[in-house]
Amino acid sequence: MSSESRSKSRMLIVSLILSIGFLFVYPQLKNEPSLKIYQPADVNPKLVDESVEMENEDHRVSDFELYSQDGDTIRLEDLDGKIYVADFFFTTCGNICPKMTTQMKGLHDFYLDDDDIMFVSHTVYPEMDSVEVLKAYAEKYEIDSDKWVLLTGSKKEIYSLARKSYFAVLTEGDGGERDFVHTENFMLMDKHQRIRGYYDGTLPNDMEKLKNDIDILRKEYN
Repeated sequence: MSSESRSKSRMLIVSLILSIGFLFVYPQLKNEPSLKIYQPADVNPKLVDESVEMENEDHRVSDFELYSQDGDTIRLEDLDGKIYVADFFFTTCGNICPKMTTQMKGLHDFYLDDDDIMFVSHTVYPEMDSVEVLKAYAEKYEIDSDKWVLLTGSKKEIYSLARKSYFAVLTEGDGGERDFVHTENFMLMDKHQRIRGYYDGTLPNDMEKLKNDIDILRKEYN
């Protein structure tokens, strides 16, 4: 082999090594922030129902069948491909819920034209919060039902979601007549219905953090 051929071969090998090294090193240099994927074992034990507290991978929201303020049947599949923010409220709440609704409405307005983002509020008082009551509430706050769904239905199903899917509340119970949950938590959910963050829905600063985290999460899908 001529010296010129050997030189070309060495240059080719060096270029190949540099290219491979770049593929491994660049992601580290880029150092993009990422959000945690919450599993039951990651959450405060008081927030995790004992039936799932030992699970440690691939936790997702359980399927459900509830009803929106328009009377439409809403299932988990209707949230496929959406980043969404979930919470639990009731329309006659006089303390934290008005603050939560105001904060959620701000997010609703901010992302109104963004088809990737949705908002999902579950009433914890379905005995009172019928479809008609939720419809009136939605009209009061000028809620676009394609962007933000208010859900009612089976109390046991809603409370199971709060405790076993979203780990949103500290209390224990079975969703029975005397059971009641109340929480200021907002949960950020990814397009695979996995929990990616918790926020205090009464605090403006937490809403700014939520917006920032939505930007981080969106980059996972670009």
